[in-house]
Amino acid sequence: MSIPYITNIQKYSIHDGDGIRTTIFFKGCALSCWWCHNPESQCYSKQLMFNKELCVGCDICSKVCDNNAISIVDNKCVTDSKKCTLCEKCLDYCNKSARVVAGKQYSVEELVKLVEKDQMFYEQTGGGVTLSGGEIMSQDIDYLVKLCTKLKRKGFNITVDTCGYAPYSNFEKLMPFVDVFLYDIKLIDPIKHELYMGKDNVLILSNLKKISDLGAVIYIRIPVIGTVNSDDESIDDMINYIKENLVVKQVNLLPYHNTGSSKYDRLSMKYYGVNLVTPTENRMIEIAEKFKNNGFINTHIGG
Repeated sequence: MSIPYITNIQKYSIHDGDGIRTTIFFKGCALSCWWCHNPESQCYSKQLMFNKELCVGCDICSKVCDNNAISIVDNKCVTDSKKCTLCEKCLDYCNKSARVVAGKQYSVEELVKLVEKDQMFYEQTGGGVTLSGGEIMSQDIDYLVKLCTKLKRKGFNITVDTCGYAPYSNFEKLMPFVDVFLYDIKLIDPIKHELYMGKDNVLILSNLKKISDLGAVIYIRIPVIGTVNSDDESIDDMINYIKENLVVKQVNLLPYHNTGSSKYDRLSMKYYGVNLVTPTENRMIEIAEKFKNNGFINTHIGG
């Protein structure tokens, strides 16, 4: 059993399932969506995030680095990724917090102890624990089964937030523990899907239909992005696919925002979403009405 990396444990989360929840964001995803809000969660291993706007070129980090991986160029620190071992020693000396390492490992027991602290909120609001990412379903399945077994013994509601790009065998093993799947649909057209996500959607839609046929409780989540999938044809394709293939309890329409775009520069990654557009409020209402008129009464904007 390998221990996955986690980028964040978000307390008092109200947008990742029902009630007040603790959301655990696992690191690693096979997709590379143009608008990904958490690009640090795409890679399965630890990564250095460097905010050059905060760096004052004090040179302390380079002096304490045991691997001579940091140098100062034009009053900013530059890190040689081939020499850097991500030991995190430099973080202790950067008083401007310009350097952050994304990714931390937790044992199953450590995670359970952390989420137990919020048990009162779960009981009062019908909340629980949400496993998110990255892509939670592509993590070490033995680790996930052990974690979910312990969470269920505590009586916690478990929600899985997934893009669906993972082996179906992982879904089979985890399904007995999952109360709700928050399942993303972004596009039905496989060619457009591969363009914007880096992979086609054959596996995604196949897994979705299989768990629906087995009676999983599914909340469909659709990130609505102008110029990508907010047009009538794309929306109608999604509505028709859901009507013909799935049983879903809820639909959530999530308007695009670019709040995570600043992270790309910190990771030395290119942000492909510079020309993406946030749908207008009126357009979001129109799309919601389309879903409701097709029988999906429990459709919400946001969530």
